[in-house]
Amino acid sequence: MPFTLAISPNRIPFKHNPWLWIFLTSFTVLWISTLIGTNDLNNWLLENTLTALFFLFLIVSYKKYQFSDLSYLLITVYLCLHVYGAKYTYAENPFGYWLKDYMGWERNHYDRIVHFSFGFLLAYPMRELFLKWVKYPNLVAWVLPIEITLSVSGFYELIEWAVADIFFPSQGDAYLGTQGDIWDAQKDIFLAFLGAILATTIVSLIKKIFKLNEVK
Repeated sequence: MPFTLAISPNRIPFKHNPWLWIFLTSFTVLWISTLIGTNDLNNWLLENTLTALFFLFLIVSYKKYQFSDLSYLLITVYLCLHVYGAKYTYAENPFGYWLKDYMGWERNHYDRIVHFSFGFLLAYPMRELFLKWVKYPNLVAWVLPIEITLSVSGFYELIEWAVADIFFPSQGDAYLGTQGDIWDAQKDIFLAFLGAILATTIVSLIKKIFKLNEVK
């Protein structure tokens, strides 16, 4: 089956889409490996609560609503980045340390990469959702992913505060991963916001230049 960049007008059974099997298998293997290899099980469970809820949403919604293969790929990449971060905690991620040494940075920036990816990788699926599922106008479907990314990022920082300071204070440092930066929350929100702006802008430019319609 060809890789689809747009939502198919006909619902395709999961078993007939090999791309989804590839995405699901890849993510599941990585997800299990992060659980087996984690050095902080409590943090892993906290970090993956929202992952499990998001994954459940994708499963439940599939029979009625489907994203394009491109959107499922972007979602898979984002979830893989997130669960890989949860394996070691974001502040102690080995890839982040490698980047720190290679780029000469002063901190482990893996958490910043994932926050940016939240906006950059999920803006397109959100755009598809608003265009195809909710039937919003093009302009609204362009703006809403940016607004929602900003809102969800801010709300997520509130959740992190509540988890770290109220519900599970013993996990606070590992869960927050601020690494001593007092502006960590604000920078995370900005990077997600920037990622969403870049993604929607790139999609719009490609659509305009090549006269494409990403949602049929």
